[in-house]
Amino acid sequence: MGVNKSKSAFRSIAEVTEDLDIAPHVLRFWETKFPQIKPMKTKSSRRYYRPDDVAILELIKELLYVRRYTIEGVQKLFKNRSVKDILGTEILKDFFEEEEIAEELPFKETIKLAISELTSIKDDLKKLVQI
Repeated sequence: MGVNKSKSAFRSIAEVTEDLDIAPHVLRFWETKFPQIKPMKTKSSRRYYRPDDVAILELIKELLYVRRYTIEGVQKLFKNRSVKDILGTEILKDFFEEEEIAEELPFKETIKLAISELTSIKDDLKKLVQI
């Protein structure tokens, strides 16, 4: 989307689908098949994906499209495994460290979410102006 976000920033469904080059309906379908994907939802049902959600989605895409697993095959791989087990601790290290900070400052997550939503609205407005 052209916006350089922090590695720990939340991503909108538009950003994730653009980065992964998949359709939004595919992403929503994967959410129904893989309980490890747990985007935050606002009161208006807008989805925001955490870094670990995005990493899992990248892995799912590779397993399905590159390695040619079936949905059931990927589900078997993920069965009874935590997100940390699936992705490895190295990938999520920075994100989990920031979570500890967020516990000290509970409003931090709310601010990140608000900024992310405002950025998304700004991007939508830019697209409208270009039309």
